[in-house]
Amino acid sequence: MSVVDAVEIGSKSQQAYDWIRERIARHEYGPGYRLVLGAIADELDMSVVPVREAIRRLEAEHLVTFEKNVGARVSVVDEDQYVHTMQTLGLLEGYATRLAAPSLTDDDLALAGEINARMHHSLTSFDPLVYTRLNQQFHAVLFSRCPNPHVHDLVERTWSRLAGLRDTSFSLIPSRPRVSVEEHDRILTMIRTGGDPTQLELLVRGHRLRTLDAFLDARHPETPHRSELS
Repeated sequence: MSVVDAVEIGSKSQQAYDWIRERIARHEYGPGYRLVLGAIADELDMSVVPVREAIRRLEAEHLVTFEKNVGARVSVVDEDQYVHTMQTLGLLEGYATRLAAPSLTDDDLALAGEINARMHHSLTSFDPLVYTRLNQQFHAVLFSRCPNPHVHDLVERTWSRLAGLRDTSFSLIPSRPRVSVEEHDRILTMIRTGGDPTQLELLVRGHRLRTLDAFLDARHPETPHRSELS
């Protein structure tokens, strides 16, 4: 394969990856949906090769699984995996926000405040998918200036693992979104006032774990859950 061919396949693979991933995130391709490589290639007017590469990337992110004699399917993530991912995200996001906070600019904080205001507004006609997208944007601003590239990358990878789950979880816990945006206000206030870094980290971690607790309480009302630092 020539260098030109390799570059072209890589570019088309990225296009296929973005196209498929967006449909998984929007639940057009829900859990268990079969991904037919030939059909996707025809839709995107490309060969199967870059589509296969895109599928491999999505498999590495746990968004797609391969089943013998079936092929590629959108992953069906079980409750344990959701719990473990949320616990991991709480740790990583809390630390990443702590590291990023001193470098956040007034414009960064204004943007985060604007996004949270949109989240407040969205509660009047609640759409879990829209709310989830705004929620991710809000937190992405707060850890965007994390000086440790490895931590930053791990946070983004962990967010990716939640694709196809988050909108379902917020549908199950209708009281949580309003409380969550109020917690966002407290996080912003602590950053703006130069609050203690350790307390900020614990506040962000607890914010994430309280969402997990609300999800588990909704699934298992007979056994209330309280995660550490939540």
